[in-house]
Amino acid sequence: MITGIALPSLNPDAEPVSAATAGVSALQDVAQSYSSTDEIRAEIAPRGNFSATTPTEIDETRSRAVAAALAAGMPLGSAVEIPIAHQVVMPMAAGAYSFTDGFGASRPGRSHLGQDFAAPVGSPINAAMDGCVSRSTESYQGYGVTIQIESVIDGEAVSTVYSHMNYGTRAVQVGECVTAGQYIGDVGSTGYVFGSCLHFEVHVDSVPVDPMPWLSAHVG
Repeated sequence: MITGIALPSLNPDAEPVSAATAGVSALQDVAQSYSSTDEIRAEIAPRGNFSATTPTEIDETRSRAVAAALAAGMPLGSAVEIPIAHQVVMPMAAGAYSFTDGFGASRPGRSHLGQDFAAPVGSPINAAMDGCVSRSTESYQGYGVTIQIESVIDGEAVSTVYSHMNYGTRAVQVGECVTAGQYIGDVGSTGYVFGSCLHFEVHVDSVPVDPMPWLSAHVG
């Protein structure tokens, strides 16, 4: 059986590795271990459509707006219209993974706030729901290769985090919007982890929740 076990780690007060992701939502700890006060901050403020008309103009306008907002420390929703999600899917295909460390798993002085999906390197990872990317980096502290997606569902702001992905497989960048089930990258073993796995987190209105009951209540 493939295992993916997260290691405890320190919590340096460091800026995100990629400047493009600064000021949107902060993964306050590193790796798979967190204190109970750790949060992913994500303000969702849907905005009106851009005035651009062609796909190229829209992409260019969005890129400029995202860059300006993030540079100013503003939330992604101030520059991009966050879509309302009507469907939630599992982040990996059935039969492609096994569950290892779960939410609340013991850590020295810390608590594990995600669910690990152990799977072979190269297994595809999908977006759990419609949303827009607020973080996409090849190296974010102990998380390794990480993507974070902001969504709105049932009137709540929801952040989903996908970590320990494989180098060079990120298929989306900050400011891009995705749909439920869309491929976003591959399982890897980057960051602080034993074995290959997807570390998946769910934060509802900036509060970390157990991904498993949340998925059980929303997938369908």
